Amino acid sequence: MAGGVGSRFWPMSTPECPKQFIDVFGTGRTFIQMTFDRFKGLVDPDNVWVVTSEKYADIVKEQLPEIPQSNILLEPCRRNTAPCIAYVSWRIKSRNPKANLVITPSDHLVTDVIEFQRVIGSALQFTSETDAIVTLGMRPTRPETGYGYIRADLNEPSLRNSEIYRVDSFREKPDLKTAKEYITSSEFYWNSGIFVWNVNTIVNALRVYQPEINDIFEPLLPIYGTDKEQQTINEQFPKCPNISIDYAVMEKADEIFVFPASFGWSDVGTWGSLHTLAIHDEHSNNAIGSNINFYESKNCVVHTTQEKKVVIQGLDGYIVAEKDNTLLICKLEEEQRIKEFSAE
Repeated sequence: MAGGVGSRFWPMSTPECPKQFIDVFGTGRTFIQMTFDRFKGLVDPDNVWVVTSEKYADIVKEQLPEIPQSNILLEPCRRNTAPCIAYVSWRIKSRNPKANLVITPSDHLVTDVIEFQRVIGSALQFTSETDAIVTLGMRPTRPETGYGYIRADLNEPSLRNSEIYRVDSFREKPDLKTAKEYITSSEFYWNSGIFVWNVNTIVNALRVYQPEINDIFEPLLPIYGTDKEQQTINEQFPKCPNISIDYAVMEKADEIFVFPASFGWSDVGTWGSLHTLAIHDEHSNNAIGSNINFYESKNCVVHTTQEKKVVIQGLDGYIVAEKDNTLLICKLEEEQRIKEFSAE
């Protein structure tokens, strides 16, 4: 899923080139490229699909030349994750009626790729043998208020896979007091937004719980893969309600399971999270760029990949970032105002 327009990493990310298409860590690979990379050896490139906005089509083609252009599905407008997933599920079903699917955001970080592949492979085996919907739950490492949570029923693991449990309930993003309570219990996990299921399982769930959405995409089976597909999608997609897959299906269906996992996951949603995750010096400074020099500074994140030399002196807890003709200098604790700055 690569249709987001987030600009929380402004000035690096903008509505014209949002987070999933930028190299936040200075590794030479963007988020969507790193997402593709972690599936190598697990999924053939011909079986990788991207759902994105029509205005990002060229960026996807440029950054992921390995996948067929026909596997890049274009949304004419934003309608949240349920219509996105319904579209790609029916599109894949038209090619392979027995496919097993992994649905993943394109802008998340995974540091332990080997463990990630093990978990995904195990979950795919489980969903190929059952009618289960599996969501990956991340073991929390801190009382995070920016993530939704999943409460697992740990009384008894599933019979086919001892690492997988039934979901007891989904919980909204909590306040700090509630988040602290969650992490004292082994039952609560971060909701990663990564799902595994058989294509028939998800389309049947859509038929039952979201007929308004399903009735848009199922009748299009004869035109998927033809020259009529994009025009028809442009006409029909805007009719979908704006709803997430969590509200549309996950909180309604019965056969919902969680796979608790730990593979260094983060949605890297803020400069603060980048500051925590990126490599830093002994003074907790992040330097993402080729020639950044710190003097009497600490707790700063500096992303200046286009400048020849950058000198930072006397700063404590600041973001310094540049892109093209824009330079941002902002207190880390004030980063919630970046959206305000970027609009000016």
